[in-house]
Amino acid sequence: MDQLRVPSPLVELREPGLGARVYLKRDDLIHPELPGNKWRKLKHNLRDAAGAKRLLTFGGAYSNHLLATAAAGHHFGFETVGVVRGEEHWPLNDVLSAAVAHGMELTYLDRTEYRAKADALPALRRDWGEFFLIPEGGANPAGVRGCAELVAEIDVPFDVVACSCGTGATLAGIAAALAPGQRALGFPALKGGFLDADVARLQTATYGGRRGDWSIDPDFAFGGFARRTPELDAFIDGFEARHGLRLNWVYEAKMMYGLLARVRRGDFPAGTTIVAVVAG
Repeated sequence: MDQLRVPSPLVELREPGLGARVYLKRDDLIHPELPGNKWRKLKHNLRDAAGAKRLLTFGGAYSNHLLATAAAGHHFGFETVGVVRGEEHWPLNDVLSAAVAHGMELTYLDRTEYRAKADALPALRRDWGEFFLIPEGGANPAGVRGCAELVAEIDVPFDVVACSCGTGATLAGIAAALAPGQRALGFPALKGGFLDADVARLQTATYGGRRGDWSIDPDFAFGGFARRTPELDAFIDGFEARHGLRLNWVYEAKMMYGLLARVRRGDFPAGTTIVAVVAG
């Protein structure tokens, strides 16, 4: 595919006052329409879908996964259906407008139906015909295997990989690929404390059991999913001013804020090398 940039660049973060060495794994630069873990989680799903005519997946009204699936369908010749959480609203927001521009057809489930979306599959098949199902966020064994490939691209010795977490698939894959003595640290974009079970479930589905040394830090969700505070906004502005990179406030900004806060308070031994995944 044109413009695909894999492996993604690894860039050292020059930040004053750190007792650890921090690198940014710039997965946001993999592709303009399929950045970061979106491409990694779709890659093997698209291979598994070979021979299918249509892809169907789920997401919220601002889901980058829906947009990435629409773009993938456009580039690889699949029809796409996006099942959106909530009621239909017009005009469409920028994310859904872009998905539709890539050929995605939209349908909607109210929030109660969406929570039990597996029960909606028979009706969706009646409405849309046969389709290859990609779960919300690409969180299945194919998605986990794609995320695991990130680790082999890191060409410096390292101790810790940090990533933001939504469904947990990225953390599940990265942790599974680590060598002994390395560990993965996930920063959830939402609160609730259920991601540990989700990551373990994804690893079991993919590899037969829990893999790697991983943990989740729930202390930097800033109120929950798609929530933000003036403190987080100030951090985003300051980070961009220092490094020329505007962090995604839903995911990566929370991860980077939490990681740098933990480094500065001495949670990592001096000389630790950390790779922070910027997934876009």
